[in-house]
Amino acid sequence: MVRGDVTSIGYPEESAPAQVRPHHHRFSYARPMKHIIALLMLSLALAGTARADQAGGLTWTAPPEWKAQGERPMRAATYSIPAAKGDSEPAELAVFYFGESGGGGVDANIKRWIDQFQKADGTSVAKDAKVKKETIAGLPATTVDVRGTYIGGSMMGGSSSPKPGFRFLGAIVEGPGGNVFFKLTGPEKTVASAEKSFRKLLDGVKKK
Repeated sequence: MVRGDVTSIGYPEESAPAQVRPHHHRFSYARPMKHIIALLMLSLALAGTARADQAGGLTWTAPPEWKAQGERPMRAATYSIPAAKGDSEPAELAVFYFGESGGGGVDANIKRWIDQFQKADGTSVAKDAKVKKETIAGLPATTVDVRGTYIGGSMMGGSSSPKPGFRFLGAIVEGPGGNVFFKLTGPEKTVASAEKSFRKLLDGVKKK
């Protein structure tokens, strides 16, 4: 064995080249760690802010406390609205967009939405429904407010048993790229607690 043969005996720790000394490695992670922490802080900040969505040539901004859900067929956006005290389930705002000429006429949709509710005795709620023609973002719009027993099926899709004590706030905005349908459905207390926020969302709708 030759004493100078480093392949046989390795470097003595005290004479190892600077680039392989162990204490030099502790600094290599400092900067990336700072970046990771900064990104985490930014993510937390964004999680508590409102987000803007769009469809049919319109944009709108949902409140930060309304949790955006994953993509679903035919929906431009879906939000879960926390249940109010005393209600056993959350409400949901679903926004639909079917293209420039899809989704059917305004009046037909309003009638269908109203028909998804009935009184406790099984009769129609049509006479009690509040339908209003208005202007949103300079565009024709129709809003509806109806309550009773919801028989329109599960908010998540599919069939469901009738749900008494429900309320529905809807709006159809005739956007430049086609009608955009806003449907807020849920227990009465929860919908009532979300009513002002929903109105604010509609008032904040803008053309792209």
